[in-house]
Amino acid sequence: MLPKRLHEVGLRGWHFQVGSLGSILLCVALWIRAKTVDQEERGNAERRALFVGLWPPTFWLIGESLDTHGRSGRFRR
Repeated sequence: MLPKRLHEVGLRGWHFQVGSLGSILLCVALWIRAKTVDQEERGNAERRALFVGLWPPTFWLIGESLDTHGRSGRFRR
């Protein structure tokens, strides 16, 4: 149901796969930035980087789901 709705809105699998790669880059950038802040704020900055690091698998799997359903022809009416 979710892949069908996302497809109807105009989103494709590659949109989510690019988002997945972008969130990996964001995670690395946040992690590097966490090393530049003082000790008091470092814990929050590292947790923020780890939280963003959880996004890529989710985005990638949603993109794969869209691709799989698109190839099987389930979106055609």
